Amino acid sequence: MSFWDFFVALVLGIVEGLTEFAPVSSTGHMILVDDLLLHSKELFPASVANSFKVVIQLGSILAVVIVFKDRFLDMFGLRRKSDGAAKGGPRLKLAQVIVGLIPAGVIGVLFEDYIDEYLFSIETVLIGLVVGGVLMIVADRFRPRVPKADTVDKVTYKQAFGIGLFQCLGMWPGFSRSGSTISGGVLLGLSHRAASDFTFIMAVPIMMGASVISLYKHWDSFTAEALPFFAVGFVSAFIFALISIRFFLKLIQRIKLVPFAIYRFVLAALIALVYF
Repeated sequence: MSFWDFFVALVLGIVEGLTEFAPVSSTGHMILVDDLLLHSKELFPASVANSFKVVIQLGSILAVVIVFKDRFLDMFGLRRKSDGAAKGGPRLKLAQVIVGLIPAGVIGVLFEDYIDEYLFSIETVLIGLVVGGVLMIVADRFRPRVPKADTVDKVTYKQAFGIGLFQCLGMWPGFSRSGSTISGGVLLGLSHRAASDFTFIMAVPIMMGASVISLYKHWDSFTAEALPFFAVGFVSAFIFALISIRFFLKLIQRIKLVPFAIYRFVLAALIALVYF
């Protein structure tokens, strides 16, 4: 692997890790950085480039598992959390996460081919960035003043399903899965931290499922020549996702969603200026 190949894999992994779970659209950032600066499609065939984006997502998923490992062990009955939720209070259950996954799972199965064929373009990403930003402003403006669920352990099944409906918006490239689910959670009465926690926990099974399907489709692209490229992207995405998740969970409680919405508008304007 040449130094340039290493650099491209490293930078794309960093971009993925930093933006996958922030409500700013990792798709928009990948398009901007890759198409303008790196041109990864010129290094490998399209199938390899597509598989690479899946592999670096797996690095981000692993970071979530590490950050929330105690929570996952608790949901699977392997360990009780040591906080107040384990002392007779409500606890987030695996069933609630599954309920939250149902809407996006159904929509994904029914419309996956349509989304891949018609929604991955600069124009659709711009629409997703702007409309998603508006949703975030609406969420901060009209959220309940006193959250009904100030921790993720207090999320109800009704709230989980409602957040799952909002998650469907994240299938539109540029909309941001985390942006739509956090906004939906806040509108439904969750605190910003509780909505973020639930969003990240739901991300693991839904991103894992999408990744496994994509890897199966592009398995032939895992050649000896491409493996070092994949490895660098995976590791860099994991490290920077680990950093960004911890930082974001602290930041979202302080600044809420509006600053992220403004950033999305600026990003959309920059992409529009460059491409049009």
